[in-house]
Amino acid sequence: MVDINGSQLEAGDEKEIVPEFSGPFIEVKDLWKGFDDTRARIEILKNVQFQIKASESLAIVGPSGIGKSTFLNLLGALDRPDKGSILFQGQDVFRFDHEKLARFRNQSIGFVFQFHHLLPEFSAQENVMIPCLIKGIQKQEARQLAKHILVRVGLENRLHHRVTDLSGGEQQRVALARALVLNPSVLLADEPTGNLDKKNSRQIHDLLLSLNEELGMVLVVVTHNLELAELMLRRVTISDGQMVETD
Repeated sequence: MVDINGSQLEAGDEKEIVPEFSGPFIEVKDLWKGFDDTRARIEILKNVQFQIKASESLAIVGPSGIGKSTFLNLLGALDRPDKGSILFQGQDVFRFDHEKLARFRNQSIGFVFQFHHLLPEFSAQENVMIPCLIKGIQKQEARQLAKHILVRVGLENRLHHRVTDLSGGEQQRVALARALVLNPSVLLADEPTGNLDKKNSRQIHDLLLSLNEELGMVLVVVTHNLELAELMLRRVTISDGQMVETD
């Protein structure tokens, strides 16, 4: 088996996702999530039923505080629901043991955040290598994988620059490369252009859409940027704890 970078995958390197599954790529069933404040329980998500198809692009829009990031964190298995399940190609990831769930997040989910969380003392290439090293890939191969995806996002001349020497737009490209280096099945982006100017935002928008089409991954973006949201195949918001399609 060969991955997107052209590397031969060894036995056991395949993702936890089953590629032959014919149902919804992601299916959310009976999902509940809430938080306790000082006086009462606040239910953020209420009995959510939701599906995402393979290779689909989706924007989650709406005002702050309605649960957009909460839902994204659940999709990425960074948090657990109070009740309900999230099935990735029919598999309930919250039934995985701790080790298998960590491996699933590392290999099948890519994350991009508004604050890129790069290590400033490391170079662009070293930052992108980190998911590979966590997976157990040898350093030389990790270096090549990182170089390949950095070139793909337009940073071939910035491989060895420290993060502190990069512009905001370049730093977000490094964060995107780090999210994609292991060829994930799903890319989750939380306000990916929230700290960028208009020119850099448009460049990241174009890059996200071209990578979604090129790699065939599911793309889910939480954003206040209506220009970015309009580029997605579907747009939803959260109203009274439910996922609601918008025009």
